[in-house]
Amino acid sequence: MVVIIFAVSRLLVWSLRKFLQKRIFRKSTIDEGRQFTLIQLVKYFVYVVATLLAFQALGVQLSLLLAGSAALLVGIGLGLQQTFKDLVSGLILLFEGNVTVGDIVEINTLIGRVTSIGLRTSKIESRDAITIIVPNSRFLEDNVVNWSHNKKLTRFTIPISVSYDCDVEVVRKTLLECVKSHRDVVEKPGPFVRLQDFGDSGVRFELLFWTYNVWRIENLKSDIRYSIFKAFKANQITIPFPQRDVHVSFHQQRFLLRRCLPEFVGRMMPRRKHP
Repeated sequence: MVVIIFAVSRLLVWSLRKFLQKRIFRKSTIDEGRQFTLIQLVKYFVYVVATLLAFQALGVQLSLLLAGSAALLVGIGLGLQQTFKDLVSGLILLFEGNVTVGDIVEINTLIGRVTSIGLRTSKIESRDAITIIVPNSRFLEDNVVNWSHNKKLTRFTIPISVSYDCDVEVVRKTLLECVKSHRDVVEKPGPFVRLQDFGDSGVRFELLFWTYNVWRIENLKSDIRYSIFKAFKANQITIPFPQRDVHVSFHQQRFLLRRCLPEFVGRMMPRRKHP
């Protein structure tokens, strides 16, 4: 009877998945991530009901089992706090839907695409095609940036610094020409240049643009930087080096001359050859 119950439950999960994919999801506008979430919830519900029916088929009274295992569950819960935290976090992720399969997320320094969300852990594929297993509690405890949460179009920034001797209007036009020439940068909303600040070594600009290519954004930024570097060379726009002014007092100058001048003169004077 137990074998039959689990076999029927597995068949039921497979049938419900096919039914949802062909009859419900195909006619609706539900995205891929929420489809995966709904299928996972249905699967967990069917398996929980099947487990309860299996216990009843074995003659186990669920009320007595729960009452007798209360103390045991408390002890196990104290020893497996992190595991239960991940399990509860997985259920919250599935119900809330703030992070779904296919989203591009950033957790601290980790950036990747969510490939699956389980009860305890989730899998994130990095840009290097490496699968990273992340506990679900990190999605709730850490600051998570979901680049795909609102819409696919995202704005990015490239900081640039130029010398004070350069014409700011020429710099602005050159930056706009470089970013507009890239095929992955959208026209509306269009890119623009912002004069951020007057730095110690040069004028700081920000080049802002919108793109749908979020997954390969580092390659896109690299292409734009290559274009900017070539355009700056052609238009004689210089990128300044860090500059520092050192002020030396009169007494410090006398000390340096007395200390360093004799050694410098001794090195510059030719040595006499002994007969």
